[in-house]
Amino acid sequence: MTGKTIVSTTDAPAPAHTYSQGVRKGGILQVSGQTPMDPGTGEYVGAGDVRAQTRRTLENVRAILEAGGAGVEDVVMFRVYLTSRGDFAAMNEVYAQFLAEHVPSGELPGRTTLIVGLPHEAMLVEIDALAVVG
Repeated sequence: MTGKTIVSTTDAPAPAHTYSQGVRKGGILQVSGQTPMDPGTGEYVGAGDVRAQTRRTLENVRAILEAGGAGVEDVVMFRVYLTSRGDFAAMNEVYAQFLAEHVPSGELPGRTTLIVGLPHEAMLVEIDALAVVG
């Protein structure tokens, strides 16, 4: 027995490949990289709009956190993957608004932002999270 719990919710897109939406072991919850995909339709949202894509992606992360018994307040680290440096300011603005809504304590998580190539051309952003629960 590994003591791991697979976290799954229909409020975030189903994994596209061989991985879980999230995994919890003890008080640690890892949310796999989420994309700007609508969980109901499976379609990418906000074509060419990093603001809309960032918001949808963060909502997908939040849904998995909640399914795993955590909240945004419990996140110790976000990793944000962008396809363009030019999108950083717009992504950061939406990210800051999201944290203002979901981290009322003001105790912000750490974050790393990387500029990368993502698997689907429609994707401008992908985000994962690590939370400590309890």
